[in-house]
Amino acid sequence: MAERGGPGAPGEVVRAYALIAAMWVRSTMTYRTTFALHVFGNAATSALDFFAVLVMFSQIDALGGFSVGEVALLYATSSVSLGLADLVLGNLDVLGGRIRDGTLDTMLVRPVPVYAQVTADRFALRRLGRIAQALVVLVWALTELDGVDWTVAKAAWLPVMMLSGAAIFGSIWTLGGAFQFVAEDAAQVQSSFTYGGNALLKYPPSIFARELVRGVTFVMPLAFVNWLPVLWVLGREDPLGLPGWVNFLSPVVAAAMCAVAALAWRAGVRSYRSTGS
Repeated sequence: MAERGGPGAPGEVVRAYALIAAMWVRSTMTYRTTFALHVFGNAATSALDFFAVLVMFSQIDALGGFSVGEVALLYATSSVSLGLADLVLGNLDVLGGRIRDGTLDTMLVRPVPVYAQVTADRFALRRLGRIAQALVVLVWALTELDGVDWTVAKAAWLPVMMLSGAAIFGSIWTLGGAFQFVAEDAAQVQSSFTYGGNALLKYPPSIFARELVRGVTFVMPLAFVNWLPVLWVLGREDPLGLPGWVNFLSPVVAAAMCAVAALAWRAGVRSYRSTGS
């Protein structure tokens, strides 16, 4: 029961995750029409969120000094990051239910990392709809940013930023999962930092109180998902007046968050006591 003490070797987790996810993908693709409708529905639901932004900008020219294209860039980068994390790790939301009903015990006795089993179980490929919708908004946003001096570095920074953001969101999901070993039902707390954080990051930091901006920079570093990196792309100063090099710390913050999340998960699994059912 090597998993009892932690998530297992990264290579082992990835291999197990890929096998389980592939099984669910094959099951999903058995009903291709249903799958297509689910993807479309997922994308359409996400699009309503951005439609609200467009309606708002039909009445104003700027929000906190940001144009519609700049806000769309914030919206798209945060949504892509969350969508990737949700696709890969979103099933951690149900961990509390598994702990309460005892089904986690079954996973613990299998010779497969529990982390891979929990996150890949019922892998929902339909969540690609959210990512596709966000990518469409991203392309549109880039066409609206006439004042940005595009360079190779800025173009290359966008995918790095979004992948780092996905890792940060994924770490928060994992931390929430680890907390559920203690609280047994912390899905709402988990969602407040993932989905709630995404709702926050879709809008410019200039419209929020400085205390809130400090909190999502130094306490729960959501600002590194897109606020700080996007400000560099747009050539804007951050509201806290931080040194310019801070805007490039997203990969470092993501790596640190992943390390903390791995340690928290290990501690959570070790503290788990079976329900006896």
